[in-house]
Amino acid sequence: MKQEVIELDGAIGGGQVLRSALSLSMLTGKTLRIHNIRARRARPGLLRQHLTAVQAAAQISGARVLGAELGSRALTFEPGPIRGGDYRFAIGTAGSCTLVLQTLLPALLQAPQPSRVSISGGTHNPLAPPVDFLQQAWLPPLRRMGARVELQLLRHGFVPAGGGELEAFIQPSTLQPLHLEQRGAVLGRRAWALSAGLPAHVAERELQRVAQRLDLPAEHLSSVHLEEQCGPGNVLLLAFACEHLTEVFSGFGQSSQRAESVADGAIDQARDWLDSGAAVAEHLADQLLLPMALAGGGSFTTPRMSEHLQSNIRVIEAFLPVRIDCSAHAHKGLRVEVFTSASLNGLSAQADH
Repeated sequence: MKQEVIELDGAIGGGQVLRSALSLSMLTGKTLRIHNIRARRARPGLLRQHLTAVQAAAQISGARVLGAELGSRALTFEPGPIRGGDYRFAIGTAGSCTLVLQTLLPALLQAPQPSRVSISGGTHNPLAPPVDFLQQAWLPPLRRMGARVELQLLRHGFVPAGGGELEAFIQPSTLQPLHLEQRGAVLGRRAWALSAGLPAHVAERELQRVAQRLDLPAEHLSSVHLEEQCGPGNVLLLAFACEHLTEVFSGFGQSSQRAESVADGAIDQARDWLDSGAAVAEHLADQLLLPMALAGGGSFTTPRMSEHLQSNIRVIEAFLPVRIDCSAHAHKGLRVEVFTSASLNGLSAQADH
C-alpha cells in the first residue's frame, strides 16, 4: 500500500520544523517531503546536527532517505517500523545533542522494545536547550504524561570543541493529556554557572549580577569549574521550582561578551516569564506541544506566540488529526489548547504498517 506523503515548506521556521516533521513521520508512517530547509537562516540547509538527526531517525525507523547530506535544502524521508535498541550517534562537531534526542524520543516512546541512546557532541549550545533544561524543565511534565525516560549527562561539551555526551534510557510508554494553566507559587530559586578553561572571575561576575537583579542570597548561588579539556565554555543557568512545574533559563558566554551581559540575557528571560503570570515560558511551550498532540490533548499558558510555537503548530496539524487553538489568556499572554478529532492510540500500530 502506498504511503501517504506530507509536503512541507521548511521556510516556515528553522531546524525545529525538520525535527518535528521527522518525529511525526516516524510515528505516523507517513512519508515526509520537505523543501526550503532552514531557508531563512544565515546558513540554510542541513548542518551537522540536523544531518545527524536525519540519519539517527532513519536508523531507528529503517527509513529510506533522499537528500541526507550537508547543506541539503530538500529531503524525502520514507519511514519503516520504529525499532527500540541500543543506539550510539556522534554528531562529529559541537552540534546539539539535546536537539537530536528530542527528535528521536517521541518515536522511541512508541517502539516495541526499550532503548538506550548515547549521543556525543555539544551538550550546552547557544540556540539549543542545555541538558539541564531537559532534565529539570522538559522531562518532568513528560513523565507526568506517562513517559518513562531517564537522562544522564556523561560529559559536558561546549561550542566550538564539543566532546560532550548524554545517555537516555527510554521505555515504551503511552502518553496522557496534561494541563499546565498555572505555575503555582515559586517554591525555590537557584543559579549556577558552569565554566571550563576560563578565569574564575567570569562565573563570579555572572552570579554577582544574578544576586543583584533577582535578589538571590549567596546560598542559592554556585559555580562549577569543569576540567579544562571540556572548554573553553561557559553557561549561566537559572532554575525556578514552582508548584506545578520547574522552568530553566540559560545564558551562554561568547568570546566578545561581558559576563554581566551573559547574566542579563538569562535574567531578562526569567523576568519576562515571571511578570507574565503564564505557566510555561517561551522555549518550553513549543517543546511540550508535540507530546500533548501525541497524547491527544492538553493545554498550557505561555507569554506569547513565538516563531517556533507557530511553526510547530503548522507541522503537527499537517500530520495529525488534531486542532490547536490559541486564545488570549484571562490576564495576559496566550492560552494554547490541543484537541483531538480522532483517537491517537493507534499511532504505534500505524507506524508498524
